[in-house]
Amino acid sequence: MWWIVFLTGFGFAVAGGTVTITYLNLIPAGLSWWEFLILIQTRVECYLFPLGILFITTAIIFMKD
Repeated sequence: MWWIVFLTGFGFAVAGGTVTITYLNLIPAGLSWWEFLILIQTRVECYLFPLGILFITTAIIFMKD
């Protein structure tokens, strides 16, 4: 059970981190850091990274040998 939560969290973290890093490419195009932070707050897919980290942490804490 916890392996599924762990792997789901890993997938969410990879997807969310990749999208967030992709949006970093907008900074050289003229976006300021403040505008970048506002942008990633409005994008739902950027919330996958912290959700994935939460899933991974929960699975590691409750996983038994």
